[in-house]
Amino acid sequence: MPLWQDLAHRTVAELEASGIRLRLDTVARRIDVERRELLVTDAVGGEETIGYEKLVVGTGAVSVRPRIDGLTGPDPLGPTDGVHLLHSMADTFAIMRTLEERSPASALIVGAGYIGLEMADALTLRGLSVTQVEQLPEALPTVDPGLGARVRAELERHGVDVLTGTAVTRIRQADSGSAGRFIVEAVAVDGAAVSRSVDLVLVVVGVRPNSELAAAAGATLSPTGAITVDRQMRTNLPDVFAAGDCVVTHHRLLGDSYLPLGTTAHKQGRIAGENALGGTREFAGSLGTQVVKIFDQAAARTGLRDHEAVTAGFEPLTVESEADDHKAYYPGSHRIHTRVTGDRTSGRLLGVQLFGHRHSEIAKRIDVAASAIFHAMTVDAISDLDLSYTPPLGSPWDAIQAAAQTWSQKLTRP
Repeated sequence: MPLWQDLAHRTVAELEASGIRLRLDTVARRIDVERRELLVTDAVGGEETIGYEKLVVGTGAVSVRPRIDGLTGPDPLGPTDGVHLLHSMADTFAIMRTLEERSPASALIVGAGYIGLEMADALTLRGLSVTQVEQLPEALPTVDPGLGARVRAELERHGVDVLTGTAVTRIRQADSGSAGRFIVEAVAVDGAAVSRSVDLVLVVVGVRPNSELAAAAGATLSPTGAITVDRQMRTNLPDVFAAGDCVVTHHRLLGDSYLPLGTTAHKQGRIAGENALGGTREFAGSLGTQVVKIFDQAAARTGLRDHEAVTAGFEPLTVESEADDHKAYYPGSHRIHTRVTGDRTSGRLLGVQLFGHRHSEIAKRIDVAASAIFHAMTVDAISDLDLSYTPPLGSPWDAIQAAAQTWSQKLTRP
């Protein structure tokens, strides 16, 4: 069986061999900007002051704890009870303990975003009966409702009970005699009361920036609570940089936003580290490119959806179309559903959303779109790209190009 240690990008030995001194089980408590010192405590509470010339803050994000009766309050339910938030490795270990020690037969997941969908997939494959509750009208709210409906259909095809437009209001332990079980109460958008009895509850409704350390030192925060940084990842504090899920993200089309993504954090961390050593590199910006597998299907997006494009000052047109992932006469082809958003005036490509089989190269096709948006290409110019073709893997006009052509036709012939 694979070990959790195999998930690490680098081992401790590899990091130390590169010249990094690791201080594990150590918590940063206070930044003294004037003295350029960092107060830390070790695993037993011992304090130490570490001097610095440059400081990089990468405190990440923490799970959002929604105001649900039983999850908040003076005596909230937690991992030892079988109610879990999910963000860190420690959260994962707690869930694994619940799965191994209690052998739950059913689970309810609050939230149908990326992590919630992945957990629905994983727990179903482990044999649990899964209910998924989403407050917004459709699953995977980061894509348009039409594609979200396809995501929901795939969940339901694998036995997941999906309740959209439904807000969880209370989580409580079942009456005595039903040890280890929970009653989850919710309200549907039409006002109908909903109740489910389950063995395990996961709450995955997003994250917020963990910016308290920097804020206490005087760092400027954005309205979302993220640390404000410039394109070189500098904070307003002298010689203090910040990167990752705790900072604002420069979006190439929207400007400053908050997009806690692993790919973005890697780029920002590299830039902050390089500049802390005297470099002048700038973060080029994010497009919010994302992809998720849902059982046998995958959904992806990059750039702007229609309403986001309006906010950014564009005049968007969004067109949905379908195409085969490879030539239909070669066995095993699948349909890819695509939504292309472009600007009516300039023809500029603004965003793409995809849904299709997990073997249909959804991730790589969204990367083509992300590259095109990054370089401010027009929708029409997508057809000029020299993309690869062989019947088992593609078509002379790739699915992305076919979708772009449909958009152009819609623009000229509404």
